[in-house]
Amino acid sequence: MKKYQVRAIPRRKFLEMSMKGGLLVAATPALMKHLISCSPADPGGPGLDTDKSVLDKVIAKALAQGGEFADVYLENRISRQIIMEESLFRSGLYGIAQGAGVRVISGDKTGFAYTDEITEENLMRAAEVASYIARNSDTITPVNIAGAERESFITVEQPLETISDTRRIEIMERANQAALDYDPRIRMAKIDYYDQTRGRVIANSEGLYLRDELPLMFFIVETMGDDGTNRHMSRERISEHAGFEMFQRYTPEYVAERAARESIAMLGAEDAPAGMMDVVMENGWGGVLIHEAVGHPLEADNIARGIGAFTGKVGQKVATEQFTMVDDGTIPHLRGTINYDDEGTQAQRNVLIENGVLHGYMTDILSSKQLDMKRTGNGRRESFRSIPIPRMTNTFIENGKDKPADILASTKKGLYVQSLSGGSVNPVTGVFNFTCREAYLIENGKKTTPVKGATLIGSCMGVISNIDAVGDDLDFGPGICGKAGQSAEVTAGQPTLRIRGINVGGSRA
Repeated sequence: MKKYQVRAIPRRKFLEMSMKGGLLVAATPALMKHLISCSPADPGGPGLDTDKSVLDKVIAKALAQGGEFADVYLENRISRQIIMEESLFRSGLYGIAQGAGVRVISGDKTGFAYTDEITEENLMRAAEVASYIARNSDTITPVNIAGAERESFITVEQPLETISDTRRIEIMERANQAALDYDPRIRMAKIDYYDQTRGRVIANSEGLYLRDELPLMFFIVETMGDDGTNRHMSRERISEHAGFEMFQRYTPEYVAERAARESIAMLGAEDAPAGMMDVVMENGWGGVLIHEAVGHPLEADNIARGIGAFTGKVGQKVATEQFTMVDDGTIPHLRGTINYDDEGTQAQRNVLIENGVLHGYMTDILSSKQLDMKRTGNGRRESFRSIPIPRMTNTFIENGKDKPADILASTKKGLYVQSLSGGSVNPVTGVFNFTCREAYLIENGKKTTPVKGATLIGSCMGVISNIDAVGDDLDFGPGICGKAGQSAEVTAGQPTLRIRGINVGGSRA
């Protein structure tokens, strides 16, 4: 997309430009016409209403040279982003993206092509290109597509297309003011508002035809605390597949004050010690450690290649009995929730590890065929330009029986991790590292001195074998997951838990 941005805009000017279309990306005339006339009664956008008979022809063309499966994925995405920094509106972007991808599977091979313009001619050409991967293989006869039903887990009370920019601006200004009012040492706040509506159509050679629309909200507040000697930048975010009613569940003041609290609390942080320590991790976004360290190695594409720490271990004990891990795309409204994945498989609750025993992997159509396992609804793609691959949705550690206060009180010495910035994992070896954004020393069962520069280092098998306490306070945090050059909306979650002995890299000399 070609982006047009404006900077340091007064509030009135920003709203005038928005209403006059001054914040739009470049688009084709057909898409611009749709944008101007967009209404709740017109959710799909041009291209998504492509006739089913045309899609049947495209699928037949894709399988003309052979192959065992083919699908067509049509997408129309409308997005809006507004950024406010240092109490000024710094940029605004309104975007439109549309196109289609055609895929053919033949054995372990995948052929794929996409087009940015949804016309019968372009779809047929994409099908022809994708079909090359299957030439000289056995040919199947595709089933004519027909509508299918899928359960929905996303409801919208205030559709995004009915919300004026005035209301969006008001939300941002409230967050900005709440952050600055929290403490005079909050010197700067940045507010990032993003929403999008994604319409999609999925049709395949098994006769499936599905069409839906997914709204997405993402609201981020960053604050900087400065006491003249130290600075600390913090971030708090909320995100849901929902309409504007998200701000009734989480007010902008709530988000801003949580960000500001961390910025002030960490101003007195000392350098973190290093070495093997017991670590207590607070509930919520701390689940991203398990997302990275355990979730990615349980995605079935690597398992199908015979690599990864969990290969061939279904039915075996891989963690402590206190550990149960779930991927569930059906939890209402969460950022990782989907009605069905980008291959049309119904979203579902998948128990991956239960009481320490490995039950299964997260699959898409290709890996489920390769492993002779069921489809779990985890075939996801970043956009029509990408092929589906196994990806997490809402991944979390299930509630345990311990009380969070008891977990802390029974930990004589160690590190209390309240917030992680992010990290990475090698899906083959399971080795990971994570940076702690907010952490405290544990001394005699109490959270004491804030520390900075701590990094958690370990392996997936090591960490889940050393969890000895799991709380009953499960909570979630939204995030963006990157894999194979694609990003996906996900949620990570966990109760408060304790890991007995994990390597902590620290900054203390």
